[in-house]
Amino acid sequence: MRILRAADYRVMPWKNGGGTTTEIAVSPDGAGLDDFDWRVSMARVEGSGPFSKFAGIDRTLAILEGEGIVLDIAGRPPASVNRATALFSFPADVPTSATLVGGPITDLNVMTRRGRTTHSVERLVVSAPVEIRTEPGTTLVLCPDGEVVIAAAEPVRLGPLDTLLVERDTASQPAQPTLLVRPTHDTTLFVIRIRGND
Repeated sequence: MRILRAADYRVMPWKNGGGTTTEIAVSPDGAGLDDFDWRVSMARVEGSGPFSKFAGIDRTLAILEGEGIVLDIAGRPPASVNRATALFSFPADVPTSATLVGGPITDLNVMTRRGRTTHSVERLVVSAPVEIRTEPGTTLVLCPDGEVVIAAAEPVRLGPLDTLLVERDTASQPAQPTLLVRPTHDTTLFVIRIRGND
């Protein structure tokens, strides 16, 4: 179990140079934008324009701040994404452009390399203690705002934009361990589960 603090995240240019991305976690450690197995990041989008293309990557996007965007993905009808809509998944290697709805946004991006890893992303609105299931592979719990305490031998406190990362090996650990998360007040959590292909 690792605590990833927002102050330690790595900031770098977008692949297409159009802005900056804040990397929360990547595998393998230190991988670049062309050779990761999976990557979790945030991006500040200041204007409408094309998305970077990532060959062989599947991507899920969620809005953390701002009014939202409309995604125009080749071969699909335009899709509106905001903080109330379902999380949006799409292939990252097809031409995609975004139009801002009402000013700049901050988005969450989860990307996995097709054929090697898969992912799921869950948005939880919590106002009381909640148990979060971990699965074989990697589970990340992102606290976009507010503060939560995770029960452990030494309780773990996550502040705004901090992340808890839990890695599990199927052979040596129980089938479905859970994390007990207590919010200090109403907040939203993102639970990201990443699994390697067998």
